[in-house]
Amino acid sequence: MVRSTQKEIRQRAPLWLLALLALNFGLMSWHARDPATRQSVVRVWAQAALSPFQRATTGVGGAGVNLFQRFANLRAAEAENEGLRRRLSEAENELRDARQARDENERLKRLLDFDKDAVYGRVAARVIARDPSVWFNSLIINRGTTSGVDLDMPVVTPEGVVGRVVAVGPVTAQVMLVTDERAAAGAVVGQLGASNAIGSVRGYGKNGLLEMRYVSGLETVNVGDYVVTTGQDRIYPPGLSVGAVVEVVPGSATTPHTIRVKPGARLNSLQEVAVLQYKPPPRDVPQKALPNMDKGKKP
Repeated sequence: MVRSTQKEIRQRAPLWLLALLALNFGLMSWHARDPATRQSVVRVWAQAALSPFQRATTGVGGAGVNLFQRFANLRAAEAENEGLRRRLSEAENELRDARQARDENERLKRLLDFDKDAVYGRVAARVIARDPSVWFNSLIINRGTTSGVDLDMPVVTPEGVVGRVVAVGPVTAQVMLVTDERAAAGAVVGQLGASNAIGSVRGYGKNGLLEMRYVSGLETVNVGDYVVTTGQDRIYPPGLSVGAVVEVVPGSATTPHTIRVKPGARLNSLQEVAVLQYKPPPRDVPQKALPNMDKGKKP
């Protein structure tokens, strides 16, 4: 047993010697200092050995952090872009509304100022509907009796005659357009009071034109001549623009001209109109012969 133990000791002696040497080396290294940095040599060696792993870990962590940072920035940029698009859309809507309000104000101003010398009032109204039952030859406006609108009042724009009121309620009224075949207005070709080409215009039923009737074939009428109201129909005041002549089939001494007139008012795109509070002057009534009150009296 003793021999065996001594043999084992001899076999293990080199290992113990190496262990002691390693421990001595470790203690010496632990206490050893780098002359330049005064840091522990073991720490320097450990840092040098672990630096590749640290760089790899730092790179992966930095890449992950950068990835998340970029993702967060992308989400923030997307949210900011969405906010900018929403604000731009709101600004465009506000600009469009402002332009529409400006255009509407300008149209209303023209409606109220186009005939300053007239002795009758004007009521500005907005077109709110069209009646398809009569082929778009009537429309509804947002003014009625509470605004002073009454039956047979003429409806116009600065460009010309639109029609007349044929039905009225407290807050709305129906307007028959001048292009309706049932509508009619006294008119003259040329200057009122200086032309004898007098007749009547009514809806033609084709292409939105008017037909002017009863103009003597002896009167000179040319394409491009303007047509105005005469006031003889007791609906429209005299001097309102009706439109311009676009077609003339000449008549003769016994046959009137066949005349087509294009309305001056843009009847297919009306937005605002003016109702004229026009009342025709009373007709002249011839005085009847007064009875002889003195008959039978004594002298």
